Amino acid sequence: MPIPAPTLYPPFNITRLSHVEYGVTDLAASRAFYVDILGLQVTAENDNRIYLRAMEERGHHCIILRQSDSAGVSCLGFKLYDTPELDKAAAFFEGKGLPVEWIERPFMGKCFRTCDPWGVPLEFYVKMDRLPPIHQQYRLYNGVKPLRIDHFNMFSANVDEAIAFYGEMGFRVTEYTEDDESGRVWAAWMHRKGGVHDVAFTNGTGPRLHHTAFWVPTPLNIIDLLDLMATTGYVANIERGPGRHGISNAFFLYVRDPDGHRIEIYCSDYQTCDADLEPIKWSLTDPQRQTLWGAPAPRSWFEEGSLFDGAEIRDSDLKAQPIIAP
Repeated sequence: MPIPAPTLYPPFNITRLSHVEYGVTDLAASRAFYVDILGLQVTAENDNRIYLRAMEERGHHCIILRQSDSAGVSCLGFKLYDTPELDKAAAFFEGKGLPVEWIERPFMGKCFRTCDPWGVPLEFYVKMDRLPPIHQQYRLYNGVKPLRIDHFNMFSANVDEAIAFYGEMGFRVTEYTEDDESGRVWAAWMHRKGGVHDVAFTNGTGPRLHHTAFWVPTPLNIIDLLDLMATTGYVANIERGPGRHGISNAFFLYVRDPDGHRIEIYCSDYQTCDADLEPIKWSLTDPQRQTLWGAPAPRSWFEEGSLFDGAEIRDSDLKAQPIIAP
C-alpha cells in the first residue's frame, strides 16, 4: 500500500515523545539496572516508584519504574506544544470514540490518559516540573551516558492502519519496509521532533512495546556499556548488537532489563526537519535494512515484547518474514 501523504496541519500539535511507565517486579533490581548500569539519574523515589531522567533532559522524568506483580507498560507519554492543544487532543480522541480521562500525575500539570484504537495506553500533557540542567555536570555521567529518550517502537498487527492513525496526529514517515509480495508495509518509522522517529511500528503480534530507545554521545559509549555489562553479571541481558542500522543509519545496541523490557542504546541518525522529505523505502528481503553490515537480528527480536496494560493482543495476518539469525 502507498504511504499516505503527511498531515502537515494536524488537529493538535505534538512536540515529541516524553516518557514511559514500566511495571517491574523487583524495584531494587530495576533501579540497579537503569541507574548503576545505564546511568539514568534518579529525580524522585519512594517504596513504589522511581522517576528517572537522562543527562540532557530538563523535564522531571522520562521513565517511571513502578513496583508491580507483573511486568508491563502502563503508558507512553507525549508532550504537546501549549495548553490549548490539550483540549484539541482530547476532542480528537473523543471524536474517534476513544476514552479520555483527565488524571492527576505527580510532577506534571494538566494531563489526560487515552488509548489508540488498538489499546495502547497514551498520555498527553504540556507542563512537567522543570529541573536544573545537569548536562555539564560531568561527574554525574555514568554507564552508557544516556543523553535523552529518543523513540518508542511497537509491535503492530496492522502497520498500514497504525501509519494512518498516527499520521492523522501529525507523525510523518521517514523510512518504511515493504513486503514485496503483498505490497503491504511491514514496518514504519515516524517522527515529530525532527529525528528519524518518535514512534515506530513493526509487524507482529500486537499491540506490544518492542523497545524504548535512548540517545548516547558516541558509539564508544556503547562499547563501554558492553564491557560494563559483561563484567557485572549482565552478559545475558545483551540481546543484539552492536551494529549500524540500514534504516536510520544509527549505531545501536539492544539490551534487556531484569523483567525483559527491551532498551535500545542509539546514536548517529539523521535530521528530518523538512516537511516534504520523501520517505525512504526498503525491501523486507534486503539484508542491509536491519543492519547495514548485513548481520540479521535474533528470533527474540521479532517475537518478544512488553505487554501494554489493558490491551488485547492479536496476531498479524501479514505472515511475511524478514531474514532471521539461525
